[in-house]
Amino acid sequence: MKGQNILIIGSGISGVGAVKLAKHLNYNVRLTSKDPISQLNKTLFYDLGVEFEEEKHSLSHIEWCNWIIKSPGVSATIPLLILAKQEGVPVISEIEFAYRHTEANIIAITGTNGKTTTSKLLWYILKNAGLSVGLAGNIGISFSESIIHNQFNYYVLEISSFQLEDIIEFKPSISILLNIEKDHLDRYRDFSHYIQTKMKIQMNQDSGDSFIYCFNNQNIIDNLENVKANKYAFGSFDMDMNEYGGCLKNEQITINTIKNNFTMTIHNLALQGKHNFYNSMAAAIAASTLGIKNHIIKQSLSDFKGVEHRLEFVAQVSGVRFINDSKATNCNSVYYALESTTSPIIWICGGVDKGNDYSILSDLVQQKVKSIVCLGEAKKIDSAFNKSVESVTQTNNMKAAVRNAFALADAGDTVLLSPACASFDLFQNYEERGRVFKDCVLAI
Repeated sequence: MKGQNILIIGSGISGVGAVKLAKHLNYNVRLTSKDPISQLNKTLFYDLGVEFEEEKHSLSHIEWCNWIIKSPGVSATIPLLILAKQEGVPVISEIEFAYRHTEANIIAITGTNGKTTTSKLLWYILKNAGLSVGLAGNIGISFSESIIHNQFNYYVLEISSFQLEDIIEFKPSISILLNIEKDHLDRYRDFSHYIQTKMKIQMNQDSGDSFIYCFNNQNIIDNLENVKANKYAFGSFDMDMNEYGGCLKNEQITINTIKNNFTMTIHNLALQGKHNFYNSMAAAIAASTLGIKNHIIKQSLSDFKGVEHRLEFVAQVSGVRFINDSKATNCNSVYYALESTTSPIIWICGGVDKGNDYSILSDLVQQKVKSIVCLGEAKKIDSAFNKSVESVTQTNNMKAAVRNAFALADAGDTVLLSPACASFDLFQNYEERGRVFKDCVLAI
């Protein structure tokens, strides 16, 4: 990177990680944040000798900086970035920055849904195989911070569309695109813009790389013409014996790559539900292309423990099951949760709506949901479902939501927290929302 002056926009996990890596590499660093900066991070910045400002973005930074590292939560339309574009100041993501300073083999995973589960599952398989492998990106520690402290040979990176917006050279050896459904329509000018952003995960790949994608997702299938990497499809289809990929048929998955092939009954998979069978196939194909032995992949697929806040069983109280699916921040995630729940449902949902189209849930709600308890604003949800359920109740905190849901439930029912929305109105993130839900359930 030419020039030593780096401006970092945003003081969240990505921004702080970029600060640490930039200082580690002896760059001159400034940070600007439109939000208040925590005292912990202020102390860190003071200790590192980093200039920072909070609750504003001063345009004068453009005269000083050679590069800008933009945090994923920052919109490209803020005046500071518009001026940067006019002045020709390069803007990159934290993922791009870290990529330029590591020699590790990168496996990158994106998709509207299933990213965290698939990333953790693939990391688990590779770790069980004895590989030196890290897990980072849109999960846990930032990629930038991880490469300061670790010398992993491989990285499994969960990557959001926001993180893909500002990649330039980023080139994973394996990229996985699980699905593309309508989401973040409050961020992108239209759905096509969101699709093209997701497709960027493979834009720098070539014939020596692998691109793993869902055969049954039309939004992906319609955008494969510029893919140069070796393509591996997974999904529900008739796979030819000479074809590489993964298929789900007759209650078993079949994985076939240039290095391995095997079959496995779905009843032996730790993750259940059609969406999880797809996640398992994607991870298995990636592991197989790396030459991981079949018995290690199959064992890992069968004993993986799952992901916190994703269809997580919390407790059973007086015959009522409580399930924490706080990570379901869009309607497609909720669809999978409703589809995989077999008992009558009291559905806790709501939060910051991201332009949801609730119509895709109409049939499942009518078939499976008895009552709805809303966290926060309820007008849109009430309008969509009030004729399909017995009641729609509005609450303003998790304790009230859990107690209302429990009161509405009968023995044998399931209380499902699957919000379909972001959490920022009442909680810092979906993890806090899930933890508070579990605490409230255990306090009944």
